[in-house]
Amino acid sequence: MWYPLPAVPSRTGEALVELCCHLYSPPVTYVVDFVNVSTVGLETSPVVDALAGLRANEARYFKNKYDHVFTVEPAAKAKKDIDMVRRILKEERDIVIESPPLEATTFQVENIRWTYVFYESGLSINVLYTLDGSNPKRAVGFKLSEGMDVPAELGSFKFARQKSKLAGTIRGSYFVIKGEY
Repeated sequence: MWYPLPAVPSRTGEALVELCCHLYSPPVTYVVDFVNVSTVGLETSPVVDALAGLRANEARYFKNKYDHVFTVEPAAKAKKDIDMVRRILKEERDIVIESPPLEATTFQVENIRWTYVFYESGLSINVLYTLDGSNPKRAVGFKLSEGMDVPAELGSFKFARQKSKLAGTIRGSYFVIKGEY
């Protein structure tokens, strides 16, 4: 992916450092492409290709079902989203995810707020939370990338399998949120 280059004065070392940082730093937000699957932002995962496929699978779902463009940001920029997911997991089920988060996103489609966090281990967690009180649906979903073991902190969950052309075999589970967040 190419990014526009900033103007670089020819005589300063600071400008050269700024140019290098611009070229090698990941974008603040990243539009997930489900046609040409990319590992951008997920490079440190031991199951990088499967996690990239899982992320692309989610992007395809939201594009096809809601015509929503799925974008993510690096974990350092998405602390609020990650903290909300941590809080729900801790308060609802006393779960603490050991793997570091790599990316996250929060968005709304129709009357549903979705938050996704993608972890280095290959785990993806999503929180679905309806915003109107007429028919509340609130749940936490877990998806495991192909090739990763079930994390110890999720050992009590049963995982169903589904096949994906983008992600191989995805294992998934969920629980219903009882509190309000």
